[in-house]
Amino acid sequence: MGFPKNFLWGGATAANQCEGAYLTDGKGLNSADVMTAGSATVERERTDGIIEGKYYPSHDAIKHYDYFKEDIAMFAEMGFKAYRMSINWARIFPNGDDSEPNEAGLKHYDDVFDECIKYGIEPVVTISHYETPLGLTKYGSWKNRKVIDFYYNYVSVLFDRYNGKVKYWMTFNEINCMSMMPWMAGAVEASTEQERMTAAYHQFLASAKAVKLAHEKYPAMKVGMMYGGMFAYPNSCNPNDVIACNNAMRDFLFYCDVQCRGYYPNYKLKEFEREGIVLPVEDGDKELLLEGKVDFLAYSYYFTMVFGEKTNLNVEFGSPETGYENPYLKKTKWGWAIDPQGLRYSLNLFYDRYQIPLMIVENGLGAHDLVEADGAIHDDYRIDYLREHIKEMDKAINIDGVDLIGYTTWGCIDIVSAGTGEMSKRYGFIYVDVDDEGKGTFARSRKDSFGTKK
Repeated sequence: MGFPKNFLWGGATAANQCEGAYLTDGKGLNSADVMTAGSATVERERTDGIIEGKYYPSHDAIKHYDYFKEDIAMFAEMGFKAYRMSINWARIFPNGDDSEPNEAGLKHYDDVFDECIKYGIEPVVTISHYETPLGLTKYGSWKNRKVIDFYYNYVSVLFDRYNGKVKYWMTFNEINCMSMMPWMAGAVEASTEQERMTAAYHQFLASAKAVKLAHEKYPAMKVGMMYGGMFAYPNSCNPNDVIACNNAMRDFLFYCDVQCRGYYPNYKLKEFEREGIVLPVEDGDKELLLEGKVDFLAYSYYFTMVFGEKTNLNVEFGSPETGYENPYLKKTKWGWAIDPQGLRYSLNLFYDRYQIPLMIVENGLGAHDLVEADGAIHDDYRIDYLREHIKEMDKAINIDGVDLIGYTTWGCIDIVSAGTGEMSKRYGFIYVDVDDEGKGTFARSRKDSFGTKK
């Protein structure tokens, strides 16, 4: 038993949730920069621009843009072998459609990658993680095929610049969130399924072009997809519940089917026929999807759900309401079912389905952490949560034969919540002194879960 020698242990963040410096060094506005703090419904309140007096969590976040050397040194102290992070598209192309990239933005990520490499930490990079240059909304963002070319130009610059520094790339964060939260998934204003499926189709083509580029010019690179972890059990052995669960899961898994198999599954095409949805297919698209199959599948895993014949799925950010509860599982304070065995189930589901390497790039426990009078933060609950999930990964690898190549915990340093903009929902091993209003010293300190390097 045990994990492979070169297993990518580490932590994960996202640029819009940690960097801050939202207009520093030539960066443009992105879709996250106009999202205010507050309770999530489907997505937080968003505005057309910056309104004085509103609080925008991404503007300062935890100031990782300024603190990255200190933060990466602390990651190294924990023994990280990988750091899953993202590049902020608007740092490289401030408006999205610029003719030339912003050198200051490129230089910043050179510095970040060099710092990782100094400590033997492998960067695992998301190309677009819940942020899209706001300038692309004038085209309709991903509803417009032109955005594929803007994305490809962005990717071409990244691959050329960071070839030799970054091996592992993911094209879009939680791409299936286009069905649930199109603004976060790609700055898309979408009120109909036709609009969402058109935007998703264009992202599939853009991802395939990125994969194809890497395969043709940078063979050492591995380019993967990233799925937002939606997993469910049937409410009962009633065939109606089982079929309803299967149908509901297909709404999310088809994203993986397209990117891992290179074509739309028949069940989705039949659904499009019934719903009158027409994809904007052009000559060469089918060949591109097939040639642009991803090298690995990465995903987030936080909870499982229960689906049944009465489910009318209501997705609030990260907290879907299915109409059913699982009596066998405990929940977090945010209502997320804690299900370590579900992680093993998800690994087997994906490996049985696709037989390609897998990465878990988000997993962790969000909690209110108490700072004691002496500065200590005792988060045994987080240690216990992670220990139980890691045990199930071990079983998936050594009993089930799953090819799992990496595991990065979400929010390894406290960051603002993507869903609500809160800081009080903390995942990290490193505490950051910032509150829900963005006030604090930004000082870093170690929680018990930080541990020591062995």
